[in-house]
Amino acid sequence: MTTFSTTRAFAQAPAEVFAAIKDAERLARWWGPDGFSNRFDVFEFKPGGRWVFDMIGPDGKTYPNEAVFASIEPDRQVVIQHVCAPQFQLTIRLAPASSGTLLYWDQAFADAAVAQAIRHIVVPANEQNLDRLAADLARHPSPAST
Repeated sequence: MTTFSTTRAFAQAPAEVFAAIKDAERLARWWGPDGFSNRFDVFEFKPGGRWVFDMIGPDGKTYPNEAVFASIEPDRQVVIQHVCAPQFQLTIRLAPASSGTLLYWDQAFADAAVAQAIRHIVVPANEQNLDRLAADLARHPSPAST
């Protein structure tokens, strides 16, 4: 397996970051690289729940996706099995930090050759995804900070 990992610090508490993942409307706004939008057909945010959605590229091309929420630990971790090509497991871990939250993003591909072939897309796309999450978090301040 080939894993692409990144870490990002957020000023918000783990519960606030988790809220941006578990809420389908918010997730649809920030999921994916720059210029992409999403249309969710099924979003069952529970262990074993299905997630079926289309990502729409900046050029209007539609990319069908299907995943399963393999495990969910509120405010701590979400494990997503992407069951269509390219197959991978995404583990998002949230760790409390003095400044808010450290998010660990580990995307493990089932096929090393596929991972290497799309590495040039995946690495910047994952960073853009987390940039979009940061922007969403900035738009949704915690009740304690308002």
